[in-house]
Amino acid sequence: MLHLTANNFVTEIKTSSLPVVVMFYAAWCGKCAMMKPLVEDIEPVYKDRIRFCEVEVEESPGLADRYDASIVPTFAFFQKGRLLGELQGVMEDTTFERHLQKIFRNC
Repeated sequence: MLHLTANNFVTEIKTSSLPVVVMFYAAWCGKCAMMKPLVEDIEPVYKDRIRFCEVEVEESPGLADRYDASIVPTFAFFQKGRLLGELQGVMEDTTFERHLQKIFRNC
């Protein structure tokens, strides 16, 4: 996953030719630690179709506020720089993947 901060977030999200999933997480968050390997396992499956990124909320609190990531993990789904949807919390890999396919079905 590409690590994003306030310095590169807009550029990476808006210039990506692929849809983007951003995982907002906290280093201290146990639920985030549970979800990160799930996302890392799914990432190669969608390698050429979806880009996966991460934002550490304490490192970039302005981004966390802007995208209402007060609950971590929060997943934000973007297409051409536009926010399409969000998911929060822990979920099974099949549930996460089903949401990916639903949100990006036209991609």
